[in-house]
Amino acid sequence: MNRRLFLLPLAFAAFGASPALAQGCASPPSLHAPQPPLPKEPLVIVTRDGKQHHFDVEMALSPAQQEVGLMSRPSVPADGGMLFEWPTVQQSRMWMCNTIASLDMVFIKPDGTIDSIAENTVPQSLAEVDSHGPVRATLELAAGTTARLDIRVGDKVKQRIFGNAG
Repeated sequence: MNRRLFLLPLAFAAFGASPALAQGCASPPSLHAPQPPLPKEPLVIVTRDGKQHHFDVEMALSPAQQEVGLMSRPSVPADGGMLFEWPTVQQSRMWMCNTIASLDMVFIKPDGTIDSIAENTVPQSLAEVDSHGPVRATLELAAGTTARLDIRVGDKVKQRIFGNAG
């Protein structure tokens, strides 16, 4: 599991594990294999200078999809990524357990505004990557994408879940 940390207690209960096992990045063997590609949708990030950056992102919508996320995938396409749509506006807490590709995590408010960015996350790390406030979604991109494209806090994400696509 490398997604929402609030799923962690559920996993411990379901698999009879204790939080101490998380130190070794323990999870069921099925979570060590990458999940099949998820359905993709367009997403555009509009920077403060009006530049538009187009992506074709996988949509992690269900808890099971979000739990596996980009685990065990060796890379993320430069124009791809994964968008995690949360069921409610909430604080997003992610981790990199079983994730072998470094990522940029973009935390997005309900109106599509980028609230915070965690760049170049550490593969396999158990450190929490936190949105530092309530968000509607989390976007994972290949590490270095936000720096390369000069994407910053305050830029806008256009996608159907924010009601601003088109």
